[in-house]
Amino acid sequence: ISKGPGNTKMAKSTAVPPGPPVYLDLVYIPNHSNSKNVDVEFFKRVRSSYYVVSGNDSAAEEPSRAVLDSLLEGKAQWESNMQVTLIPTHDSEVMREWYQETHEKQQDLNIMVLASSSTVVMQDESFPACKIEL
Repeated sequence: ISKGPGNTKMAKSTAVPPGPPVYLDLVYIPNHSNSKNVDVEFFKRVRSSYYVVSGNDSAAEEPSRAVLDSLLEGKAQWESNMQVTLIPTHDSEVMREWYQETHEKQQDLNIMVLASSSTVVMQDESFPACKIEL
């Protein structure tokens, strides 16, 4: 929030200011997909073939349902219906519920959620992984 003349408060700006879209191949959604930093304007402006969605803390509401819904709303405003792949880094209840509740809209918008089918084992830990070819 910035202050104008006479100490009046001006409207809070969005995380991504309005402007022309930027096209990228791969985007990591910042801050564990927190809705304080990513909104509809982000997805209207930052257009990518792949979005990586991080976050596995249900207490902190990560990933944020609002961010996932913002992807749908923002993508609906794109002029083209290019394929978008959403890559979650963790399996979470929020992601599973969102996927099931919005699956039809995802299909209409040409959004695919990529499930990991591989496991990487490194020293004493193992974790799901996926390979992306650009």
